[in-house]
Amino acid sequence: MSLKLDLCNFSGYKIYPSRGIRLARTDGKIYNFVSKKCRNSYLMKKNPRKISWTVLYRRKMKKGTEADVAKKRTRKAVKFQRSIQGATLEHILAKRNQKPEVRKAQREQLIRSQKEKSKAKKEAKVSKKKTDTKAVRAGQKKINKGNTKSKPARSNVMM
Repeated sequence: MSLKLDLCNFSGYKIYPSRGIRLARTDGKIYNFVSKKCRNSYLMKKNPRKISWTVLYRRKMKKGTEADVAKKRTRKAVKFQRSIQGATLEHILAKRNQKPEVRKAQREQLIRSQKEKSKAKKEAKVSKKKTDTKAVRAGQKKINKGNTKSKPARSNVMM
């Protein structure tokens, strides 16, 4: 024998036989309530989704669904090696596997060569500047010697 269980129209609780209250509206619809509390809340037009003890509220706020809830597993980002512009993967791996002493020696050698280049550049620039300034001065002296005659003075005569 199975029992006919009704559901409360307000709270969502089960109503066992010989329990609860029925309300028949004038339009012919019948409402079942577990208790006076549910019936009065319904008659006051309370929203069961906003009342914390109702089933509808608990469903809306996802309360008590421990069996269904399983934490989503976030995927870990998989790292993999790839070449970048100007360096192949083999080149990168070879550099990474170098001993630190070798890498340090290479770095120092590179710095030394760059310093020497910049020093040579500076010296070339300075020597060029010296020769340029000597030529300019010599040219200026020639110009000054050529213009020994003075120009005739202009008169302020209006025509």
